[in-house]
Amino acid sequence: MNVRPSIAILAGALLTVILALVGTRLSGPGMVERLETKSAAAIAEAQGSGITAGFHSPNGFLTRHPLLSGGEGFDEETRVQIAKAVAAVPGVGGVRWSDGTMVAESGTLPLTPMHCQDDVQALLRARTIRFEESSSNIDAASRELLDEVATALRPCVGSIIAVTGHTDSSGSEPGNIALSKERAEAVRQALVRRGIPHDGLRARGIGSREPVDGLDPADPANRRIEFSVIATVPLEPTPVDTPSAR
Repeated sequence: MNVRPSIAILAGALLTVILALVGTRLSGPGMVERLETKSAAAIAEAQGSGITAGFHSPNGFLTRHPLLSGGEGFDEETRVQIAKAVAAVPGVGGVRWSDGTMVAESGTLPLTPMHCQDDVQALLRARTIRFEESSSNIDAASRELLDEVATALRPCVGSIIAVTGHTDSSGSEPGNIALSKERAEAVRQALVRRGIPHDGLRARGIGSREPVDGLDPADPANRRIEFSVIATVPLEPTPVDTPSAR
């Protein structure tokens, strides 16, 4: 009996998939364990305390494309160095942070401050985004300023826009960090409502550890929101679980 070519092709493809799945089950756990160990060492060497690399996809499958978690308190350049260190581990594919930032398999992510950052800083020199006392609720008087900030940021959509909350040194530092993060997140959400894509916005709070130069840490003027706009090269993520050539 003759077998149709299309059926033979389909059967061959199905057999290939089955063999690939079996191979993944046999070798996947060992591969992931090696990548996790080497990535943890790379993170430690890059001074990335508190950052972890997970090698499971959202649906639970093993993958060589790690998801980095933690590190919200690190500045952008440090985060890039940590991600590059993980990307340099033999066998690791494209690296992604849990907030959506991605690093190419080569580990290259040039950073370039963009003009939008200067535009926003100019807006904030004379005015401040204000909040209700001891709250993350944005004061109604600051809504117009947020409109102007969103307009200034719009030409740089597609970049990484970090929204950083600061406090003065009054109160406990854990409470200051929590409040500054909540306020940064409130500003992030306000910008999303004004048309800035959420996937390019990163909110973080660092409490009182970076006061304004020349100000006493307890000065209320340290309560502020700052913006950092970073240009990145478009990234080409590698397919999940493509065998490494390294």
